[in-house]
Amino acid sequence: MSLHIDLKGRKALVTGASRGIGREIAVALAQAGCDVACLATNALALGETCTAARAHGVRAEAIPCDIGVTAQIEAAVAKAAELFGGLDILVNNAGVTKDNLLIRMKEEEWDKVLGVNLKGSFLFMKAASRHLMKSKCGRIINISSVAGLIGNPGQANYSASKAGLMALTKSAAREFASRAICINAVAPGFVKTDMAAGVDQKTLAAAIDNIPFHRMGDPREIADVVVFLASDMARYITGQVIVVDGGMAM
Repeated sequence: MSLHIDLKGRKALVTGASRGIGREIAVALAQAGCDVACLATNALALGETCTAARAHGVRAEAIPCDIGVTAQIEAAVAKAAELFGGLDILVNNAGVTKDNLLIRMKEEEWDKVLGVNLKGSFLFMKAASRHLMKSKCGRIINISSVAGLIGNPGQANYSASKAGLMALTKSAAREFASRAICINAVAPGFVKTDMAAGVDQKTLAAAIDNIPFHRMGDPREIADVVVFLASDMARYITGQVIVVDGGMAM
């Protein structure tokens, strides 16, 4: 970032930190001086994220966690808070897709996506909130998607989960405002990640053509917004959805 943000001494937990946007967020927070607990299921990839984060002179801990298991979520949050002596920032980034046309979508495809993307975020917020209420700079940043704003054919489950995450963000922001916890969401558009790499070329080309900037976003462009929302410069911003999509959904 060209604008220097100092998060030295703050402690963050980032879910889905093993790759893509989550990895970039963890490293960007570390670059700003924040200690980071990196969560995902892939322990090896988490280790690589932590190595990249530690290069900026901060503490980074890998905590493997299956977001489909409530007990693991609660244990992971407790471990991160114990290791760091508290938490200041929660970034709910972990997400999955199980694409299908609604008429063909299996119930388990619906349940899996809503379970990870929406219920998982709720459970992390619930578990982390008791620690964030003790912080003088508590932040929750939920990574949603423009799919939650405009919908995507073949992604009824994903779009619903991301729209729900926006509503969850706003409700929680109202509940925790009295404790000075800022809760916001970031809604990326098409970003260069492994998830986007799975989209067929025809669909991808059509999507890019619909973006005024005529390019996909870079994970760092999402991470920069997260770092800003985690900082003191965003201390009067809460309950908002920041769309980072090159103008696609305007």
